[in-house]
Amino acid sequence: MAPTPHAVHVHEDLTPLLARLSRRLGGSVALVSGRSIADLDILLHPLHFPAAGIHGIERRDARGDLHYAGLAPEDLEPARAELRSFVARHSGLLLEDKGRSLALHFRLAPELESAAYAIMEHVLARLPVETHVQPGHCVIEIKSGRANKRTAIEQFMQEPPFAGRVPIFVGDDLTDRDGFAYVESIGGHAVLVGPDPEEGRGWLPDPAAVREWLQNLAR
Repeated sequence: MAPTPHAVHVHEDLTPLLARLSRRLGGSVALVSGRSIADLDILLHPLHFPAAGIHGIERRDARGDLHYAGLAPEDLEPARAELRSFVARHSGLLLEDKGRSLALHFRLAPELESAAYAIMEHVLARLPVETHVQPGHCVIEIKSGRANKRTAIEQFMQEPPFAGRVPIFVGDDLTDRDGFAYVESIGGHAVLVGPDPEEGRGWLPDPAAVREWLQNLAR
């Protein structure tokens, strides 16, 4: 976690670790994120993993082919100007324009959470019917309801090199819940990252513990 999306940094050990793990598992390591694929590529440069970005709205398969679901960037145009104006009037808010989704961050102004939800519900009425509101940690996002992290994982699991394997999905956000439920429903394992474990589900307390666990897998 960081105060703003662009302030996040990747631990220096993570990129080479993921590369080793991918080789160990025959390429069957994928990133599933609320960030765009372009952002993931910057964070993990120079590697380009199979990846699902914007909560499954965009997906790059193991061959490098890109797939998109739901809204195009121009479909969200009616909301952009209004949200930019709203953010300009409220110090501490940040609008993250991902092209195919719009995310309003209130981490730096938690007292504006209710106002953030209200403006998102307001602009939602002007957007295509498939658009929905996606809550997260100190962020609220509008995106197509036709894709999420569950649908992204389902699609990966139908393709090589993932097909036929037992999936393990590691996540720490509210938006990971659909993915957790799916992998558990097909005999896989969900691993929650955070301070509070949940009965019957894999758990790691923090990113350092995740890296240590991944090191063990890579070995």
